[in-house]
Amino acid sequence: MAYILAIDQGTSSTKTIILDADGKVIFKATEPLKTHYLDGNRVEQEPEVIYQNVLTSVKKCLDGFKASGGDVMLIKACGISNQRETFLLWDKAGTPLCNAIVWQCKRSVGVCDRLKKEGLESKINQKTGLIIDPYFSGTKVIWLYEHEPKIKEAIDRGQAYFGNVDSWLLYKMTSGKSYMTDYTNASRTMFFNLRELQWDRELLADFGLSKLNLPSLEPSSHNFGQTTFGGLLNHPISISAMIGDSHAAAFGEGCFESGSAKATLGTGSSILMNIGGIPKPSLNGMVTTICWSTAERVDYALEGIIVSAGATIEWLKNQVGLFESMEELERICLSLDYNGGVYIVPAFSGLGAPHWDMNRKASIEGLSFDSTKNHIIRAAVESVPYQIKDVIVAMEADSGMPLTELKVDGGITSNKFVIQFLADLLERKVTNIVIADVSALGAGYLAGLNTGVYESLDQLKTFHQNSKSTKAGSNSKNTKIWYESWKRIIDRTQYSKP
Repeated sequence: MAYILAIDQGTSSTKTIILDADGKVIFKATEPLKTHYLDGNRVEQEPEVIYQNVLTSVKKCLDGFKASGGDVMLIKACGISNQRETFLLWDKAGTPLCNAIVWQCKRSVGVCDRLKKEGLESKINQKTGLIIDPYFSGTKVIWLYEHEPKIKEAIDRGQAYFGNVDSWLLYKMTSGKSYMTDYTNASRTMFFNLRELQWDRELLADFGLSKLNLPSLEPSSHNFGQTTFGGLLNHPISISAMIGDSHAAAFGEGCFESGSAKATLGTGSSILMNIGGIPKPSLNGMVTTICWSTAERVDYALEGIIVSAGATIEWLKNQVGLFESMEELERICLSLDYNGGVYIVPAFSGLGAPHWDMNRKASIEGLSFDSTKNHIIRAAVESVPYQIKDVIVAMEADSGMPLTELKVDGGITSNKFVIQFLADLLERKVTNIVIADVSALGAGYLAGLNTGVYESLDQLKTFHQNSKSTKAGSNSKNTKIWYESWKRIIDRTQYSKP
């Protein structure tokens, strides 16, 4: 018998699960985490609170596991997935130099505009696969360097240590002995050269950050160090995987082959398509990134970020009050044969991939006196599959390969209407492995591969026999027609033509 402990340190909580040798979740625990939303589009979390939050979640999980008769001595390793673009700066002693800057923070919009004016956009995209956007951590490090004298001094003296949440947790869990990150987290910083799998010193010089300390780079499945979680375990275990949460979800859902993709349907949506062992630039609004990696293999991915998915539905429920429960939402959508010509463009915080129109505002299109609140509700729900379709079309054009299957996770996937509409729209199989904690699952699988608890990818493929797959149905023809209307509305010029 052997077990793997896996941690998913997210924006709003930390989840901890324990997996057995058959890849099944034996126990799990969740601890909520506070985020500070400040003036000036600043979003922060407290570094020590993040670390203690993880320890509390781990303790809850271990206590529950032991209470159910589990033997913690059989826990062989740990895997960590984390909120990707959130980063921290600290000194050699592990003392934070500032709060963690959360991925949602927009303080570096001015820095982004300046970098574009300096003509760095093409260079950054070519080297890192990313676009210049506050979403990625690099521009916010530049902002701190230029606006916080204490941080500027620490960086110039070579005394500032940079890391995403994974590196911070590793540093704390190993008392400063291990300072590393994996390729997926590195690929979200604007500092990482995708092809060379190294920090790009030329870009760091362009940014004025040459003296910033950066963690050593390793594959996602790797022995990163040993920990007892501050004494929660009476024996040290290996931290055998670190990986960004969206990438971990792709691995947990089995995106092992080129053409397979996953969509996480949460507040927003991250869509990752595995494109194999060679990075490909995007000409259609995607970013190129690392999908996942082991010592033997590095798979790349195209990613599309949708800004508002579940957030649109939550707005209708909480702010407008058009429905009361998710069950009611599903009944309303299934009760209509058609959206009545109503479409919602959910640009509450701008439009993400592949449009990247961050100045656009949300709108409701096609209203008439025949429109009812149910048409508006269905239009809001349909906006999620429509946006995913936009991203998949762009990915297929960039990669030159067709989507083989879309794997989905997240809260919205419980809505039968959404899944069937998505399958009809894509004309591909949509599969839900029906496990809530897929990011932790992916990190656990990678840790198990590194320690021999799991033998191979072929073994991992056998784990999800209870997955639910939905295929395109008789409504595919209609969804194509409705999607053409969606595209005309998104394209303002085309939509304004008589």
